[in-house]
Amino acid sequence: MTDRVNDPSAASDLIAEGAELERLWTGAIWSEGPVWLPALGVLRWSDIPNSRILEFDASTGQTRVHRDDVEFTNGRTLDLNGDVVQCSHGRRAIEREVDGVPRTVVDRFGEARLNSPNDVVVRSDGSIWFTDPPYGIIQPNEGHPGEREYGGCFVFRFDEATGELTPVVTDMQMPNGLAFSPDERVLYVSDTSASHAADGMHEIRAYDVTGDGCCENGRVFAEVEAGLPDGFRVDEAGRIWTSTRDGVLVFEPDGALVTSIAVPEVVSNVAFGGADGHDLYITGTTSLYRIRTTARSCVPWLRG
Repeated sequence: MTDRVNDPSAASDLIAEGAELERLWTGAIWSEGPVWLPALGVLRWSDIPNSRILEFDASTGQTRVHRDDVEFTNGRTLDLNGDVVQCSHGRRAIEREVDGVPRTVVDRFGEARLNSPNDVVVRSDGSIWFTDPPYGIIQPNEGHPGEREYGGCFVFRFDEATGELTPVVTDMQMPNGLAFSPDERVLYVSDTSASHAADGMHEIRAYDVTGDGCCENGRVFAEVEAGLPDGFRVDEAGRIWTSTRDGVLVFEPDGALVTSIAVPEVVSNVAFGGADGHDLYITGTTSLYRIRTTARSCVPWLRG
């Protein structure tokens, strides 16, 4: 199924000439965690409340269930070897899928269980960075009831070589989406805490990444008025493409809003993909959308 649902003709030269927003599939409860799999030519994403992982095959236009009963997976990315690394609300873990089987990468901070890892990125040194808000332990349709065992909601860096899990951002209430700048010197993190917002605005924050892999100088990068900035991606020019209630907003590296793409559902996340990396896939509440752009991901191993 492919429906033309929007004409973004006013959306600037970041949208390919003549491109329209397409609805590729619908039937989820809450779509999240999209990632393009270059080796397979498919877009994989989560339907969290239905605890299933879906795949859209770009060559056939068909959507299939990749796996059921997946313990409420959320965000995902690829590691340097092209394997899927994903967040599990139900298992309260970061896991890697190997030959179709999820294997736990990390699920504890010291003796404490993680809350419910939400979104994840891999840096060029192979380290895994992820956000850990409590949605999977406080929302019954996204995980299992539980306690915040370490008492916070942090952004973590995990070094698989040493097994060291390090909190790198500890000053946010509900850290959610995250991504690096093209040079990896800045980490962007969205805050989806309703109580944190002043005057109805919600933030994407920026942190400088130090030489030892820590974060400092936290500051507001951009504010979103229409709903929440949930998941987002960064393109080669350093622009941030973020989800919102009304669609997708695109911010320049200096925080200036450059354009928007209207979507008829609340958007949770986005991912660049397609054969040349210029297709923007958008997970809306119940649906998967796509629009052709002139941009592509700043992460080389996500472009294929």
